[in-house]
Amino acid sequence: MKLRDIYIYPIKSLGGIRLEEAQVEEKGLQYDRRWMLVDKEGNFLTQRKHENMALFQVVLNDKGLRVFLKNDQESNILIPYDLCTGKKLYVQIWEDKVEAQVVDEVISSWFTQQLGIPCDLVVMPESTKRKLKPQYAVNEETVSFADGMPYLIIGQASLDDLNSRLQSPVPMNRFRPNFVFSGGEPFDEDRAGTIMIGASHFKITKPCARCVMVTIDQTSGEKGKEPLKTLASYRTVNKKVMFGQNMLLLSGSTVKVGDEVIMGSCQMD
Repeated sequence: MKLRDIYIYPIKSLGGIRLEEAQVEEKGLQYDRRWMLVDKEGNFLTQRKHENMALFQVVLNDKGLRVFLKNDQESNILIPYDLCTGKKLYVQIWEDKVEAQVVDEVISSWFTQQLGIPCDLVVMPESTKRKLKPQYAVNEETVSFADGMPYLIIGQASLDDLNSRLQSPVPMNRFRPNFVFSGGEPFDEDRAGTIMIGASHFKITKPCARCVMVTIDQTSGEKGKEPLKTLASYRTVNKKVMFGQNMLLLSGSTVKVGDEVIMGSCQMD
């Protein structure tokens, strides 16, 4: 099995970026979900309620993040990596309330105008420690603005299995993984306890429960019923639809496309 794709999502719920190589960190891949849009009460915004967030694409360049509309690249803005001029505030992400900082009022105004929702773009300072739940942590690990875990892995064979059951196949971007690997059998990731990607070592924490977000076309922003309806017919466990596995980092520094992927048991030796 080989690492086929690496993805990061610098701004939570906006378009992802495929990389050939990435730096692994405790909170997740470098730049992954370190920024987030929040409403004026500090609650996080996602495609679950605002499908048009799918229409924003993010790219990395030397100066920072460039964000543009997929259907109108003339509408774009640059967000320097180190820009952090706004006020500090506590933001709500699921059940966690953590300290963040508004990136810049002008940038917030751009997103407000484009989304049609009063909002602020915030960044997670290095000083913010959003800890994993104790039942999943190994060494009091922390996570970024991701839903709950630092990493998500899915086998291409698992998506192929799903697509064989669908009238209209869906791309992997519906599921927003960090890692996609080739080879093996469908859902091999479900049977692993640890995973080596090159020289980096990860621990599987729990399956990823899926919601309506996987029904949103990432090109058009349109919402349908699939693939959640079909997934629910054969991937439901305790009333939750599972697809992909969450992970945390045990050790490592970088991963790159083509790295060997080795799955191990639950013992961390």
